[in-house]
Amino acid sequence: LVPRVPASVRILSSLFLMLAVFLVITVLVKVDTSAWTTSFFALTMGCVVVVSSASTIFSSSIFGLSSCFPMRNLQALISGQAMGGTISAVASLLDLAAAADVTDSALAYFLTADIFIVVCIMVYLLLPRLEYSRYYMSRQRESPSLAPVPPESSAEDEAELGSTTNAPSPPKSTSIPPLRPILQKTALLGFCLFYVFFISIIIFPSLSSNIESVSKSSGSPWSTKYFAPLTSFLLYNFADWCGRQITAWIQAPGPKSRLLPAFVLLRTIFLPLFILSNYQPRAHIHTVVFNQDIYPVVFTALLGLTNGYLGTLVMVYGPKIVPKELAEAAGVVMTFYLMLGLAVGSGCSVLIVHLL
Repeated sequence: LVPRVPASVRILSSLFLMLAVFLVITVLVKVDTSAWTTSFFALTMGCVVVVSSASTIFSSSIFGLSSCFPMRNLQALISGQAMGGTISAVASLLDLAAAADVTDSALAYFLTADIFIVVCIMVYLLLPRLEYSRYYMSRQRESPSLAPVPPESSAEDEAELGSTTNAPSPPKSTSIPPLRPILQKTALLGFCLFYVFFISIIIFPSLSSNIESVSKSSGSPWSTKYFAPLTSFLLYNFADWCGRQITAWIQAPGPKSRLLPAFVLLRTIFLPLFILSNYQPRAHIHTVVFNQDIYPVVFTALLGLTNGYLGTLVMVYGPKIVPKELAEAAGVVMTFYLMLGLAVGSGCSVLIVHLL
C-alpha cells in the first residue's frame, strides 16, 4: 500500500473505519442481545477483525510517516503508545474500585474510544498546517539537498539532516520501494524487534496476570481484587512507558552494536522467572521457587522497562539506517516485524500456558 495509496488516505480511512465500528459497538452496549446471542457473537468477531485490520494499517502508516521525521519525533510517538496503555490501566483500576454496573462501564469505555478517535482525526488534519510538519513531509517527495532547514529544527535535527544529505541516495521513483535492500539493512534490527515483543507477549498478560498473591487466602483486597491489576497491568504499562521515555535521553547501544542483540536475547530469562513464580492454576509444573509477592513485582517492572527501552531503540533505529527515500517503507517493515513478534508470541503463550 505504501507506493500505491498515500499515507493520508491510509491513515484517515483506517481512523474513520475504526470510528464507524466503535460507534456500532457503543450503540449495542445498551441493546439486549439475549435473543440473538449467536448473531451477536458473529457480529462482535466481525467487528474485531475489522478494527484489528484497520488498526494495523493505521499503526504501520503512522510509523512510516513518522520515520520521515527526526528520531525524537518517532520516539515521542512510541512513548505515547505506552502512555495510552498506562492511562487504560489506571482507568481499569478506577472502574474496578468505583463502578457499580458493568454496562455503564462498558459504555464509558467505548464512548471514550469514540472521542479519542475523533480527536486523532482532527489532530491529523491539523498536521499539514504546521510548518515543521510540512517541511519533513515534503522532504519525502523532493531532493533532500534542495530542502531548507526548518525554522523550528534543533541542532540534532540539522545534524541528522546533514548526515542524510551528504550520503548518496538512490534515484527517486514512484514505483514499489525496493524491499531487498530494506530487508538487508534492517534484518538484525528486525530480528531484535521481533524477539523483544515475542518474549513480552508470551509473558504479558497470559502468564503475569495469572500470578497470584501468596497471601490470597487472607482475603484482603490487595491479595485478591487488586493484586493482578496493580502488579501486572498497571506496573507493566508504567514500566514500559518509562523505558520508552528513557530513550529520549539515552540511546545506547547503537544500531550496529553487538550488545543490542545480546541484551534482547538476554530477556529470554524472564520466561523461567515468571513460570517459577506463583502462577495458578498449575497442572504439570508444580514447583514454585519465587514464593513472595515482591518477586513478580520486580520481574514485571524489569520486563516492562526492557520492553520499552529496547523496543523503542530498535524501532527508531530502523528507518534511520536506510536512505531517506526508503525511510517510510522501512518504518512499515519494522512495524511488520513488531506485529509478527506479537502474533507468534501470542500463539506460543497459549502453548506455554497449556504446558503449565
